[in-house]
Amino acid sequence: MKLNVLKNDNNPRKSRKRVGRGIGSGTGKTCGRGHKGQKSRTGVSINGFEGGQMPIYRRVPKRGFVNIHRVEFQVLNLGDLQAFVDAKRIDDKKLITKESLLEANILKKKELPFKVLAKGSLNSAIKLEVDSASQPAIKAIEKAGGKVTILQKKEVEAA
Repeated sequence: MKLNVLKNDNNPRKSRKRVGRGIGSGTGKTCGRGHKGQKSRTGVSINGFEGGQMPIYRRVPKRGFVNIHRVEFQVLNLGDLQAFVDAKRIDDKKLITKESLLEANILKKKELPFKVLAKGSLNSAIKLEVDSASQPAIKAIEKAGGKVTILQKKEVEAA
């Protein structure tokens, strides 16, 4: 092993290409863009352009439907809740809210609504305050001696 062979691989980032810094740099003058023409100019966006032919994204048939009003929930199952109670990450004597679950690092996003589903079993009598819950989950919690409060969304009044 020689000193000129040693290499530092600790830095994972590649340094950026500095263009337009003289002929000797290899990327001077035209900055690696060739000579003249549309693609040498700035602000060019011809990625989907196929020379006047109908582009592939318009030739291929489209299927399905994307609902723009879909509400995405953070889901927590009853089995998960019981596991967190057993692991002492949740206190089953106190009211369990979205904020308490965020503090315990069980939920990740504050802005997304929180929903309880009925997968798994629950033995602890817990009091929950949730944005939404499935009917079987509510029945299972009440059967275990707990209580579920579903928060109502604040409706915007038409002025």
